[in-house]
Amino acid sequence: MKFILTTHNVTLTDAIEQHVLGKIEKLEHIDRWLLDARVTLEKDHTAHAPDTQFKCGIRVGVRGNDLYAEDREADLYAAIDLAVKKLEGQIRRKHSMTKARTHKVAARIKESRRKA
Repeated sequence: MKFILTTHNVTLTDAIEQHVLGKIEKLEHIDRWLLDARVTLEKDHTAHAPDTQFKCGIRVGVRGNDLYAEDREADLYAAIDLAVKKLEGQIRRKHSMTKARTHKVAARIKESRRKA
């Protein structure tokens, strides 16, 4: 999977990079068909509320529409964790919808064979 990490007003340390990579690998375990991930880490110096100082935005490329989640928190690591949690939900929801669609089609075929 292709991985792009960009920062704005944030010093990128090895610890931050490893934390983000670990979280993205967790997403990759959930869905192995992820194409790429673009992570943007920002610090807003002019934030009116200090609890929304850091922003983490993650865009994951999958077949179909890309998935995107962002979160603002006072702590950068918390923002990363919550954005990844939102993406997990989106990936699981997409997988469930695909599975339900497949089962729905199979059930229709089975029913048509039963009636014939």
